[in-house]
Amino acid sequence: MEYIGTLFLLFLVYSFIGWTIEVVGELIKHKKFVNRGFLIGPYCPIYGFGAIAITLNLTRYYNNLLVLFTMAILICGLLEYFTSFIMEKLFHARWWDYSNMKYNINGRICLETLVPFGILGVLIIQVLNPFFIHILNSIPDFITIVLAVLFLIDNIISFKIIFNLKNVIMKLKNGEEDISEPKDNTEEITKKVREILKSKSLLHRRLVNAFPKLKSIVERKKKEHGKQQ
Repeated sequence: MEYIGTLFLLFLVYSFIGWTIEVVGELIKHKKFVNRGFLIGPYCPIYGFGAIAITLNLTRYYNNLLVLFTMAILICGLLEYFTSFIMEKLFHARWWDYSNMKYNINGRICLETLVPFGILGVLIIQVLNPFFIHILNSIPDFITIVLAVLFLIDNIISFKIIFNLKNVIMKLKNGEEDISEPKDNTEEITKKVREILKSKSLLHRRLVNAFPKLKSIVERKKKEHGKQQ
């Protein structure tokens, strides 16, 4: 249990580091603070999951920089790709899109973002983990439990908001909300989704700001049989 508790705290630490990286990136690019990520709190879980996956699978390669770098890119690439794919299928929305960047795969991952993950993987194994684990092992169990409860509550609230987003998209696709273009027009639906979310609570508006490249995914209708005749 102590081992699991330490891994959870390590997950939170790297999720916070990832959130910080994202926030600083937005500050540099757009000169404003944006609370990035799916969750309300200051953490981006995809970074935490990536760091834990690297920790569990690559610690044995501590002395092999090339293997660490290459495998970290592979692990993070697979994680980001399938996270994008699963979230898109679950919520009918694409949360990030690298289609306009070179060397991308289906707009879900690209070389420009994966290389830094490879470097970060090396740092995690050789520098950051030894430092953080030494500190985290001294944290009392009750603090770990409190953090776990808060994290769970955040997930429940955040996923409720995200499912609301799915409902908005589905209503638009089914014609229950008014749009000026045909129902299979992704850009028009995306615009309407943003307008509806911005008219809701602060937490809904936060989601729009956190993912500026959020777009609804609308499957094109097949031509009606009669039209094909």
